[in-house]
Amino acid sequence: MPDGIVVIDKPQGWTSMDVCAKLRGALREKRVGHAGTLDPMATGVLPVFVGQATKAVRFAEDGRKEYRAALRLGVVTDTQDTTGTVLRTARADDVTEAALRAALARFTGEQTQIPPMYSAVKRGGKKLYELARAGVEVERAPRPVTIFALELLERIAPEEWRLRVVCSKGTYIRTLCHDVGAALGCGGAMSALTRTAAAGFSLSDAVPLEEALARGAAALRGVDSLFPRYPAYHLGDAETERRCRCGNPIRAGAAGDGIYRVYGCDGTFLALSRCEGGVLTSIRNFFSA
Repeated sequence: MPDGIVVIDKPQGWTSMDVCAKLRGALREKRVGHAGTLDPMATGVLPVFVGQATKAVRFAEDGRKEYRAALRLGVVTDTQDTTGTVLRTARADDVTEAALRAALARFTGEQTQIPPMYSAVKRGGKKLYELARAGVEVERAPRPVTIFALELLERIAPEEWRLRVVCSKGTYIRTLCHDVGAALGCGGAMSALTRTAAAGFSLSDAVPLEEALARGAAALRGVDSLFPRYPAYHLGDAETERRCRCGNPIRAGAAGDGIYRVYGCDGTFLALSRCEGGVLTSIRNFFSA
């Protein structure tokens, strides 16, 4: 059965689950999941995990993400992007670069966001977008997020600007655009979005969905590609590998304390393990039983 990660350059108009479903059928593998949902209008980096690699999804979701977003000023919609119903408009072609830069500066660092109604956040067992489609709006608790970088790249139209955003898990770029527009007094909505980096992967690592479907299992990269920041530790004999596969702690000789990618005698990636006092203990195994 296929195991590994394929980094998809998600096409516009597809949901993240649409991509997983298509790959599930093409690879004939039920265990397919993604790290970090992208809205249908968004494109870019979508790491998809297949087979044993689905065990690694939780390690991929918490890291920083990077986006290129287009902010259209002078419009407010019910979805906080330009696919939604327009609620109000205002003149915004007179917003200066200096004014926008000053507004963006207010949205960097640790802060809170109120999740949009058109989101997958659950309330009372129902997703918010299901309630929104039924015409119901409910109070949403603010959530902590961090904007590590918020950069103005260029003006692409009289009322439209391109931004670069580096942020934490759980950040809604749509909401950021909406809030920046509100701070300027003219309103704003996201008009385009590309995720350029997630889970340590960038657009240069991503392949179009059509290419991934055509290549099948050959498009998969090893699950260890998710952990390049950790050093490799290679087991030296079959008995030590057997103990590792059985979940037992193993002696790691002169290895220093820290987290390691552990490989078997034949080079197979086995586990992500922590070494303390010369003993390796598995954090998560990735081999087939």
